[in-house]
Amino acid sequence: MSTAYVVITLLAAAMAGFSAGSVFFHAQWVVQPLADYRVPRALWPWLGAAKAAGAAGLVAGLFVPVIGAIAGIGLVLYFAGAVVTVVRARWYSHIPFPMMYAAPVIASLALGFTA
Repeated sequence: MSTAYVVITLLAAAMAGFSAGSVFFHAQWVVQPLADYRVPRALWPWLGAAKAAGAAGLVAGLFVPVIGAIAGIGLVLYFAGAVVTVVRARWYSHIPFPMMYAAPVIASLALGFTA
């Protein structure tokens, strides 16, 4: 297991965990865009839970690699869905935000598969 893999994985987990916490604590800069994108408020806790589970799975994947791979794939799919949601809402200037969270997850997966 390389140092780069561990650092990138922990960074990805921290970013996903921070994003989950932002949803759970209704940070204005997170929930306002969700409302603008017309994401039903009833889904917000589930979205936060999905990100939190992905973050925990990435950390667990440092010890059980298959869990990390599954969590990483789940997070990539989650953030791809976020990009689709942003595009559907026609807020094209917001596309980089979910991609910023997806990038370290993709890097973690790539480093994990090459190890």
